[in-house]
Amino acid sequence: MLFKRARSPFWYADYRDASGKRIKRSTGTTDRKEAGELEAKWRLDARQQRLWGTQPAYTYDELMLRYLREMSDTKRERDAWSAKQLQRFFSGRGLLKLKRADVREYIALRKSEGVKGATINREIGLLSAALNRARHEWDWDVPNPATRMREWEGDGRQFFLTRVQFNALVSAASRQKRAPYLADLITVAVMTGCRRGELLGLEWSRVDLKANVLRLGSEDTKARKARLVPLNNAAREALLRRFRYRATYCPDCRWVFSTKGGEGVDGVRSSFRAACKAARIAGIRFHDLRHTCGSWLVQAGVPAGHIAAVLGHSTVRMTERYAHVAPANAQDAVSKLDTCPKPILTAVEQAGGGSVSA
Repeated sequence: MLFKRARSPFWYADYRDASGKRIKRSTGTTDRKEAGELEAKWRLDARQQRLWGTQPAYTYDELMLRYLREMSDTKRERDAWSAKQLQRFFSGRGLLKLKRADVREYIALRKSEGVKGATINREIGLLSAALNRARHEWDWDVPNPATRMREWEGDGRQFFLTRVQFNALVSAASRQKRAPYLADLITVAVMTGCRRGELLGLEWSRVDLKANVLRLGSEDTKARKARLVPLNNAAREALLRRFRYRATYCPDCRWVFSTKGGEGVDGVRSSFRAACKAARIAGIRFHDLRHTCGSWLVQAGVPAGHIAAVLGHSTVRMTERYAHVAPANAQDAVSKLDTCPKPILTAVEQAGGGSVSA
């Protein structure tokens, strides 16, 4: 049976799955005929699975629809463009028949369209993440041909703020009356290295000012891994300002960065761009605040392993991208070799006989 829900343009299907459980599921389409065909397919899949234990013939469309529906609003917005590009190529395809050759063909198509490696990697990464979730959390017996398929991204974009630029940006952000949270958001972003989505989705229950940490759960991070984010004095003061703001305007609000009405902040693109313009800083993105954190830590001589823990990098190799900002650290490291004790010469070498070969 098909039906519609209030405030949704899509048709919903009402049927029973292989276990007999009643399912009410969005078809993701406003076309009643298409919705009916999809519902019929789901019913057939459930019947075949119930009678013969047949694996349902899941499609790319079913995969991505469910995956995006389970994502946070911020992540869904971020991945929407990538999902749209993938749909052009994979829509209607059965997951059981997907091969690595199909993924390579998609990569070749995007390269022929002049798309950069970083963009292609985001799109393939989305496909791989969705397939992994289907395999490990939904118990779908499907392959993941997109795993470990990455394009070279070149040297990448290496931009970070100087201390002077940071101060100018925070000052300009504090004058953004439509975004009274922006200055504190920028400060916490630079001082913790957290991603935009991690901060906009941050709830007060995750803030521990006694221990001076943010306790991010696996559902809060891009890597789907829980981590503790330490707070320095600047980040702590910014969070205390947000706490006082909450107490004044919206004491029941659960969001750290919110409006006076207690609503969470969906995005900061326009206000951030306005602050950058006012501070006369061109070519900067919000994600560059995270790069700034990593770059400043490298310049301070913090070990790569510690920086990786702060930023939530899965490998130290990701952190090594910041090494170029502190060449003096490398020079200082090799200069320590000058103070090492001289090697002990063998008796033959002392006699001028050269080295001894094995």
